[in-house]
Amino acid sequence: MRVNIKYFASIREALGQSGEQRETSAATLAALRDELLAVSPQHAAGLARGRAVRMALDHVMREESATLTEGCEVAFFPPVTGG
Repeated sequence: MRVNIKYFASIREALGQSGEQRETSAATLAALRDELLAVSPQHAAGLARGRAVRMALDHVMREESATLTEGCEVAFFPPVTGG
């Protein structure tokens, strides 16, 4: 299936891109993140499992177990803090 991926803040900076469309066989957000980790060293650093990363699916914050659908939008971003 094809998914639209957006990257924000420090993740965007690490990857050098704000988004991409990707064909994937991943069924969940966790599986997509794991798939992306193998794409390049930049993806591995920006989306590393030890790094705090928030995910949204079609503009709603979701857990990694959320199911992907054809044409969905996935957003990856670091946690936001305020002051």
